[in-house]
Amino acid sequence: MRIAAIEAGGTKFVLGVLEAGSAGAAPRILAKGRVPTGRPEETVAAAERWFAEALGGAGPADALGLASFGPLAGRFGEPGWGRIGPTPKPGWAGFDLPGALGAALGLEPAVDTDVNAAALAEGLWGASRGLRDHVYVTVGTGVGGGVVSNGALLHGAGHPETGHVPVPREPDDGYPGRCPFHGACLEGMASGPAVAERWGAPAESLPPDHPAWDLEARYLASGFLPLVLALATERIVLGGGLGSAPGLAERVRARLSERLAGYAPRLDEPGAMDAFIVRPGLGGDAGLLGAAALTVVAR
Repeated sequence: MRIAAIEAGGTKFVLGVLEAGSAGAAPRILAKGRVPTGRPEETVAAAERWFAEALGGAGPADALGLASFGPLAGRFGEPGWGRIGPTPKPGWAGFDLPGALGAALGLEPAVDTDVNAAALAEGLWGASRGLRDHVYVTVGTGVGGGVVSNGALLHGAGHPETGHVPVPREPDDGYPGRCPFHGACLEGMASGPAVAERWGAPAESLPPDHPAWDLEARYLASGFLPLVLALATERIVLGGGLGSAPGLAERVRARLSERLAGYAPRLDEPGAMDAFIVRPGLGGDAGLLGAAALTVVAR
């Protein structure tokens, strides 16, 4: 089975043609490309052209998976699910991305958020393999989390928005917050743009001993508390450009232990926190493999 997979991000669409693997194995990436995220119609047209070239004369793909930036509007599984919700990205609010891509490529897409899809892929083939309750968190341009609960992606009236939970302001931080909707939510305080605006330099340029890293760890630890206490998750996979920064996972583990204050005894056992917050097992392909994973579970 050949899968057309799309990881639709706010700055770029990552596109891939994958071949489904044997039972228990991740799909193999046959071709991979990207197009910049511009206006909706031009972005969809660029994706259509890329797939036409990548698939060549071999005919259409057998399935289409879409892992999209959010928020996504509608209720999972019902008509209208997958439209882009409120967003500052010009022209995208309310856009029917699954419908437009489905019409362009001639396939009904399996669609979910990019972080939900990445969580699914990490559970099938990556760092959370074998677990029934786990979360994938990406920290980059935004902050988002995908949740697998009791072996299935979590959906309710919408999808989880772990990046927009409120976090207590750290006493030494006067930064007002960057989120245009909530100001000082986790995304507003800990995203890459928030770090750059607060310190006047992009995160990747800051040295390992810069105070930005400990502050980042404190905010992430606060944002992770609901994942531990409300979801009782077994593992958090910390990814994204900023989330994968050297040494950050170690700092978050230490700060999360402080905030839990012994209330989650299973995480106080030797080595437990090291196994609780981990790096992605699928690296930078988690989103694209996640889009493919959506088609696998939909079969």
